[in-house]
Amino acid sequence: MLVARFAPRIGSFALVACLCLLALPALTAEPPDWSALADIDTVSVVTTNADGSQRYTTVWLVVVDDRGYLRTGSTTWGENVDRDPAVKLVVADAEYAFRVDYVEAEDERARVSAAFNQKYGFSDTLIGWFRGARPKIMRLASF
Repeated sequence: MLVARFAPRIGSFALVACLCLLALPALTAEPPDWSALADIDTVSVVTTNADGSQRYTTVWLVVVDDRGYLRTGSTTWGENVDRDPAVKLVVADAEYAFRVDYVEAEDERARVSAAFNQKYGFSDTLIGWFRGARPKIMRLASF
């Protein structure tokens, strides 16, 4: 009797749950076509907070030498990457899994910084005043 009473609600819940899952970005095993992403202004990066929850952060992306790069100053999502370098990049309806490698070589840092400045112009310069002199520059690498 109880099952008959609640079955329609359970069915509706299952339908809504399936629709929600379909709306999530698809995790793609293949790396993205970086040249196709070069003109995209912002993407979402998904990191893992200390409590295990996911943090979605909108960030700028540049492509240099057919590789994707992110950059941050002293931020929560940057601290998350320090703790766990596994991230997801969400672009439109696709989601890509990456490992972050920090860029320390000065020549690569200079090329990536110049690419951010060329792409984002004065906004990049302005944010640089708050971000600090030596931001974390992150190369997105496949696992």
